[in-house]
Amino acid sequence: MPEYDYVSTSLWQKTLAARSRADDHRSQRERLRVSYMALRDTAAVLLSENARSLPDFTVHDISHVDALWETASLMCGDQVALNPAEAYVLGCAFVLHDAAMGAAAYGMSVPSAFGEQRWRDLVSVAYFQQHGCWPDQEKLDAPPAEIAEVCLATAIRETHAEQALRLVDQPWRSSTGNEIYLIQDLQLREAYGPLIGDLAASHWWPVHMLADRFRQAKGSLPWQPAEWIIEPLKLASILRLADAAQIDSRRAPTFLFALRKPQGIARQHWRFQEHVSRPHLHGDRITYTSLRPFSSDDAAAWWLALDYLRGIDEELKKVDALLHDLGRSRLAARAVAGVDSPERFAELFPVSDWRPIDAVVKVTDVPALVGTLGGEQLYGKELEVAVRELIQNAQDAVLARCALEPDFTDGRVDVRLTENSDSWCLEISDNGVGMDEEALVHGLLDFGTSGWSSTRVRSRLPGLASGGFQPNGRFGIGFFSVFLLGDQVELITRRYDASMSDARRLSFESSSRRPLLMPLPAQTRASLGTTVRVTLKENPYDAQGLFRRTSDDRLLQVIQRLVLENAVPIRIWEPDVVNPHVLAPFALATGAPDEVFDRLYPPLAESWQVGREEQRLRLRDHFVERAAELLDDSGRRIGLATIWNNLFSYAQGDLRGIVTVNGFRADDTMAFAGYLAGEPSRASRDKVNLVADREQVRRWMRAQEQWLRDSKHFGDLIQLDLAYTFYRTLGFLADDVAFAITTQGLLRPADISAWVEQRNEVFISWVPLSWRPSPPHIFHYVSGQDVQLPDHWVVIRQTGYVSPIYDMFPDILNRDSEYEHARHQRTLTWQKFWWRMSGDLFGLFLRGVCQGWSCTIEALLAPLEQRHWSDHYSMDEENLGPVSGYLLRRPGSSS
Repeated sequence: MPEYDYVSTSLWQKTLAARSRADDHRSQRERLRVSYMALRDTAAVLLSENARSLPDFTVHDISHVDALWETASLMCGDQVALNPAEAYVLGCAFVLHDAAMGAAAYGMSVPSAFGEQRWRDLVSVAYFQQHGCWPDQEKLDAPPAEIAEVCLATAIRETHAEQALRLVDQPWRSSTGNEIYLIQDLQLREAYGPLIGDLAASHWWPVHMLADRFRQAKGSLPWQPAEWIIEPLKLASILRLADAAQIDSRRAPTFLFALRKPQGIARQHWRFQEHVSRPHLHGDRITYTSLRPFSSDDAAAWWLALDYLRGIDEELKKVDALLHDLGRSRLAARAVAGVDSPERFAELFPVSDWRPIDAVVKVTDVPALVGTLGGEQLYGKELEVAVRELIQNAQDAVLARCALEPDFTDGRVDVRLTENSDSWCLEISDNGVGMDEEALVHGLLDFGTSGWSSTRVRSRLPGLASGGFQPNGRFGIGFFSVFLLGDQVELITRRYDASMSDARRLSFESSSRRPLLMPLPAQTRASLGTTVRVTLKENPYDAQGLFRRTSDDRLLQVIQRLVLENAVPIRIWEPDVVNPHVLAPFALATGAPDEVFDRLYPPLAESWQVGREEQRLRLRDHFVERAAELLDDSGRRIGLATIWNNLFSYAQGDLRGIVTVNGFRADDTMAFAGYLAGEPSRASRDKVNLVADREQVRRWMRAQEQWLRDSKHFGDLIQLDLAYTFYRTLGFLADDVAFAITTQGLLRPADISAWVEQRNEVFISWVPLSWRPSPPHIFHYVSGQDVQLPDHWVVIRQTGYVSPIYDMFPDILNRDSEYEHARHQRTLTWQKFWWRMSGDLFGLFLRGVCQGWSCTIEALLAPLEQRHWSDHYSMDEENLGPVSGYLLRRPGSSS
């Protein structure tokens, strides 16, 4: 908008514009006009500084302020009139409402104005969202530049309305020491300043607050006409709607877009506003149109435009409803045209070479969705998952309170199982931070929120994010796993700093029905913290009940299996037991090896398990001797485990390796004994990635191999068991490690060439054979019968246990990169076959064959391709039948 174009708007002309000498209030009007124009000129410099702090934002300079006069005139139409005093106050609020969108508006630094505690909370959350972990004290005190930049923009955005309120009375000091105020007329600043500040801040308030804060009219000043009464609610409504509705190409100039090059969602805001022409009023609807069609490249901007205008439409309707309900004069603009459907919107905002279809995901029945995803569909049928999630939430709540109250040292979690008539009830309670009604409705019940890292939690619990609190929960849906246990759920909570009357009870009859939220009866006392109580749908002693993975039908064993480390005491109350068993705090990262073993594989105290306990103690000694640490780059332990699979055979599978997530069991495997720290890749945590990176795992694997060698335990059978694991993770296999079986004995990498040189044919068999050293013999481990292999046969032992370790090391890492071009061939050529097999032990063997026969890989595999990869060999042993495999022939031989 050209400078001073605002003076031609109807709102200005009817209120503050200069009139003829017949104007009875000329001097009063003149004083307001001069004051406003002086404010505008001074603030224009301040507003021009906004782009320094928020360069990706659309224009928030004086041109936006001037345009608000035009948009406000549109809002008022002929229905609402303003007197000069109201126009002056509204105009000043126009100037100030976005004046704090830059660091220059803050007398001190933005972090200081934001508040040290709030700033550190903001840094903590931003760091977590970018890196997936919480910052240490050093990062918190001096955040990385990219984090500080993000936080600065967020802080300005969140606090600019508060700061706008203070700008009226904030002086700036000139080079000569004089104080400069935005509103220079002292009487007007003192009389109207507080109201102007409130109005400027109000554009970020919820609509319902306007009625509470601006209901009362303000009288005129002594030197003004008595009828110049100010109605703050009217002005707040106009400011709010004018600011929301002022979007057009003036906010996003094309050349400025080219200079600033905004990215991400900011880019889409610029792109759609570049297209928008000035709105006009048709009936009671504001009509926006596009200056040019949106191409398919700008489809995202087109949808953002629709969403944004729908937001304006919602604001218009809310304000109109408020004014109607209070019996106030309603504004002329009450809705936005064309936003009810994409098809209608496309008439106003045309598209080219594509068609908008409103194919977004819609949830008609939210309770039904929660019922579906909150239980088996998300977590499977593992009842333990719900117990794990609830204990984790309870522990997080206690740790949150510890962060907010450093002197609080009595935190605890209680897990209790009780029988009531014909039903069983599981109760998990804590004396942690608790929840108020806002947290219940918009946190716990907001399915899929980000939980502790959300902006809402940060604002309602200042100091939490920066107080050292590092929650375990990440996905914000853990509570809904409770419906795995039962449909009838009750939650009672009271925030740690709230009175008894603030306690709330939330009850569910099922996850697919809306819960009931109510205050507790006056006679009911609620402890600080939260209690979750669920009526179990299955008896815990049933085959599929809560105790199905225990050997003694005790709640203690359930908890010990799930909670491998804990930061607060967990008291476990068995049915009909007076005194609880206390699971003391313990950290896997710092525990001694024997202590770690006892937490992973707890002692067996029952008399009938004496023999198994003696066996467990022997295995503990072996574990302490053999286990090696996995360390991260800072030297912190992220695992303590042994790769030697034979450790399991003595314990009938009880010592499965455990992958933990924040100290809770997430997965187990036969690939190792001990634990490795992991992190979930999805909310149900049934898919876990290791915290360690590849090099850290390799260091651990090399340490395990070295221990086996040094201790003289690296026998032939262990070599066969571990050869594929070592080759896959380390990328090579030592020359002396056995990996294949022949009738002459075990084959090692160093022996391949010599072995094949003595033969003109080699048959690689896929028959499931195993080998035992004493006495040396080969047997078929499906039928159990001994087998005598033909002289030219080889069986490669490419076996390993499924585990997250294998997920980290796909065999593609070891494949022959020269043949990667063949991976997408549509038929199984010899090149594609070699690309697939070159990364495993089969590829290792073939390389040795090529060396022994002095031939190329093509000479070996091209004949196999011609035979369609189908070779069979019949053995003399009964019940084995034809054996599949690959027959390799020495090139040029007569056989």
